[in-house]
Amino acid sequence: MDENKTEHILLISLFTLIIFPLLYVARLADDNTFTSWKWVFSEINILHIFLFLVIGTSVAFAFSRLSLSGPYSPLFLFVFSFAGILPLWNEPESIIDASRYFLQAKSLKEYGIAYFFNEWGQDIDAWTDMPLIPFIYGLIFKFLGEVRAYIQAFTTLLFASTVVLTYFIGKILWDEETGFNAGLLLMGAPYLLMQVPLMLVDVPAMFLVSLSIYTFLNALKNGSHLWIISSSLVISLTIFSKYSTMFMLSVLPVILIVSLKKDRKEIIFRTLKITIVTGLLSGLAVYAKHDLFLHQIEILRTYQLSGLGRWQESFVSTFLFQTHPFLTVFAIYAAYKAIRDRDMRFLIAGWFVIFMVLLQIKRIRYILPLFPLFTLMASYGLNEIKTKDIRRFISFCIVASSLVIAFAGYLPFLSNTSMENIKKAGVYLDSLNCETVSVYALPQKESDGNTLAVIPILDYFTDKRILSDQDWSPHYNGKGVSKSSLRFTWEMKKPSFYSGHKQIGDCPSLVISSQKIDCQNYFAKNGRQITSNAIKTFYLSKDFFRFQTLITICP
Repeated sequence: MDENKTEHILLISLFTLIIFPLLYVARLADDNTFTSWKWVFSEINILHIFLFLVIGTSVAFAFSRLSLSGPYSPLFLFVFSFAGILPLWNEPESIIDASRYFLQAKSLKEYGIAYFFNEWGQDIDAWTDMPLIPFIYGLIFKFLGEVRAYIQAFTTLLFASTVVLTYFIGKILWDEETGFNAGLLLMGAPYLLMQVPLMLVDVPAMFLVSLSIYTFLNALKNGSHLWIISSSLVISLTIFSKYSTMFMLSVLPVILIVSLKKDRKEIIFRTLKITIVTGLLSGLAVYAKHDLFLHQIEILRTYQLSGLGRWQESFVSTFLFQTHPFLTVFAIYAAYKAIRDRDMRFLIAGWFVIFMVLLQIKRIRYILPLFPLFTLMASYGLNEIKTKDIRRFISFCIVASSLVIAFAGYLPFLSNTSMENIKKAGVYLDSLNCETVSVYALPQKESDGNTLAVIPILDYFTDKRILSDQDWSPHYNGKGVSKSSLRFTWEMKKPSFYSGHKQIGDCPSLVISSQKIDCQNYFAKNGRQITSNAIKTFYLSKDFFRFQTLITICP
């Protein structure tokens, strides 16, 4: 290695290592509502983190020396990103929205595919969700089993596939090197990594948005019937994955405009064909459930839209703490480079920023499906560094730092929050020789959420049959939750599989509460006498979150 390259390697290593202490000192500026650094690193020895960063930087250097170009690049990206998520499968189901998707998926498993489509939005509570992803989760439950690992394998598969799709999109827009680094850099956001193992719709939506961009690019370029039909089908599926993807697909007209530089008439004709087929496919589905979609749109208009102004996180949090700062620096430089070089193709990747600014979206979870465009921006800016080895080293340093933050910071933090109690309680229940568990949920003391909404997440972690005798009728608790982000927890309907049967065997009862309880006093108030106190308790808790789920297992 020549002296000049050695100096660059040392300088990049220095910046990589010094960024963490600087962000740690400024961690109070991170206002993320899930993995804020001011919470995550309040009890963790940062010297351990720094040691892991030193090791990670060394590993990054070793990887940067490998020859990863050529036909095996997509395979490397897929295997590397899939393997990188596996240690995070131990994460608890930390976001309560998962309870909705679990109930929807389990309804398909219990009553079949026809029931799912007939009762979506009626007996199956749909809130403001689209049906595609819960439908796929339900198919996994039905044909493979109601096992969390199967869902995690699916979402990890989609994430790894998104990494590969980002590679191919970058290759189409610019070159293979830009695509490879862009795919790799998708692992440079520790917040995104923590979302992958969860039973949510954001990562699947990200995959579908990326697939829509990829198929649309190929359909305009190739024009074959196969690409036209594939693009139309994928766009239709993307629309039914999440409402916000309809706005995110606004990147497709940008692709059209950029593509009009040559074969204008042919490009417009191909776009019209895609539009017509997509309209027919989507229109038929919307027509079948038009009343439901109109109702959901009204909720989104009156509740979700105004909520965007209340549920905000700063760009400082999103682009310095929850994603690696190098990504932000290179993305900003990329905009300058594109303007300087008059590169219209950059508008496609740059739509990420335009989308955020136009809609004033200031919460990272709401823009996750467009993150591949962000890493394409960063990779384009990274190209200004002329030496390929240095570009690769920077990319792997970003990934190494992100993995260290996720493994040594975010995962231990989330594994000590109260949602971990649900996971541990599920494992404990599975060790008991009985069939049915009666579950009771007590009101929250500090949060405006409804504790009943946690029962499906408990069900997700146990093979036991859950019995809930409590009333789940939609109602508010007088805490002004009509504007709360947890409003849906009060409007969830109790599915029939949680009632209509009796407790079988000698299973204990399980109580979910926000405070420690006394079993004898609780059941005495409800007209039942028990002679002993708790058999087992799971009382992990962090004061950072108002919504608490403490588990008491009573005889």
